[in-house]
Amino acid sequence: MPKVILSMFMSLDGFIEAPNHELVPPDWSDDLNRYWVDANLATTGTILYGRVAYLMNAAFWQPAATDPDSPAAKIDHAPTMNRLPKVVFSKSLAEPLWDNSRIVRGDVATEIARLKAEPGGDIVMFGGADIASHGIRERLFDEYRFMITPLVLGAGNPLFRGSHHRFKLELLSSRQLDTGAMILHYRDPH
Repeated sequence: MPKVILSMFMSLDGFIEAPNHELVPPDWSDDLNRYWVDANLATTGTILYGRVAYLMNAAFWQPAATDPDSPAAKIDHAPTMNRLPKVVFSKSLAEPLWDNSRIVRGDVATEIARLKAEPGGDIVMFGGADIASHGIRERLFDEYRFMITPLVLGAGNPLFRGSHHRFKLELLSSRQLDTGAMILHYRDPH
């Protein structure tokens, strides 16, 4: 049975985006590519997104399929990002804008349960602050993969936004990257 995994990077002080919804990506390196990107994509069968993360990722990755001069075309895993099935949770998108994607307007937990019942690779959420917070609150994730970047933002959008009950995770692995970032991989034993 596939696992549902939340895979996100955040600042040392727990923010997944800076004020005004500014994305602050981690410093890129061979370590990051090997231990974060490759490790995440190796088991991914379906990608989950919220609307905002979906639109941002579609705008970046999709041009790699047709424009060899696009920034994404120079990244080895661009074909994988375009090929993998994608589910976007949105009440406002009229139709999918990215190949191999579909929009879900219904209950997040119901859709995730349906996906888990299907054979295939893991179901991984790479972005979507509101959906991720909802999934944490509802305990929809089997595992959590966090990259903690050595950056203090001071303000922004936190991943853990209160309104969830206390729960404990089991550490599966940790790894320091050459950039100073830490990857923490947890399992929810629920």
